[in-house]
Amino acid sequence: MTTLRIGLLGAARISDLAVIPPAQDAGYRLVAVAARDPERARRWAEERQVERVVASYAELVTDPEVDVVYNPLPNSLHAPWNIAAIEAGKHLLTEKPFASNAIEAATVRDTAAARSQVVFEGFHYRYHPIFERLLEVSADRTIGRLTDMRVSMSMPAPGEDDLRWSWLLAGGALMDLGCYAIHVIRTFALQQAGVPELISARAVERSGRPQVDESAHLEFRLPGGAGAVADVTMDGPWEFTITAIGSTGSATVCNFVNVHHDDRLILRTSEGELVEHFGSRSTYHYQMDALASAITESSPFPTGPDDAVANMHMIDACYLASGLQPRQGDARQLAADGQRGRMGGYR
Repeated sequence: MTTLRIGLLGAARISDLAVIPPAQDAGYRLVAVAARDPERARRWAEERQVERVVASYAELVTDPEVDVVYNPLPNSLHAPWNIAAIEAGKHLLTEKPFASNAIEAATVRDTAAARSQVVFEGFHYRYHPIFERLLEVSADRTIGRLTDMRVSMSMPAPGEDDLRWSWLLAGGALMDLGCYAIHVIRTFALQQAGVPELISARAVERSGRPQVDESAHLEFRLPGGAGAVADVTMDGPWEFTITAIGSTGSATVCNFVNVHHDDRLILRTSEGELVEHFGSRSTYHYQMDALASAITESSPFPTGPDDAVANMHMIDACYLASGLQPRQGDARQLAADGQRGRMGGYR
């Protein structure tokens, strides 16, 4: 396979960042899209130079011209359509979170284990050189011994009808933003050859939305003894920062999700402040490179099914520790319903 042939489940807004520009810049084909509203899908496809529209998600995942399925559907539809794509023999790029909960995630992982396709969770930040540099300076004593780290993620509130406020669609701040923050903290723990210990979790429900968290505060301990705090809110200003604090300095990535908007890593040590820049190439472009290498060259990558299950276990643990329930769902039943055409689409 000399080029990737990509099919898109739903006409989701995130596709305009995550897949369409990186694929077009790399010369890959955007073969097809399936969405609930065919007329809207046709307009959407024409504007983005997607080759054609197909009638259903089931038709998309079984399309013989599609090599890679991209799944940006609502959270509750990640696991069932991930399973459907894997069972159809397609490589998969799925938006985070991998599933509604750890049980679903394990079902997806087990489905993938019997097959040879690439199953890739879209934690795009992980593939950008700025994050690798943050890991480096946190481990090589540039800032001394790591003592604390903080991940802060904040965004203005979506509209009240937004799917991220839906319990049935597995919404909530921990699912939308917290999955990133937890993944960052887990990655730092993995660098120390361990897993983070959850110390405490607090969550605030969205008014009028029982069980759906608007914000959360999480505290962990890393294997090396450092503390790690994550603050996430879906009703605040824009902020996506990571700060690592050491015994002799600190390092801050100013926007680890959208490095193309702010490419600064700020190092503060006894020698003063140094600002490193990493350019305007997006995290999604680096992710597309890693996906293509995994598919065409069998290159290893860190955001596969085992990692996804571990992340979902931690998300579930944070919900339970905060007094809320993990998001619900039955991946096998949802997949069966979808194949029978009863599921419908959302975007």
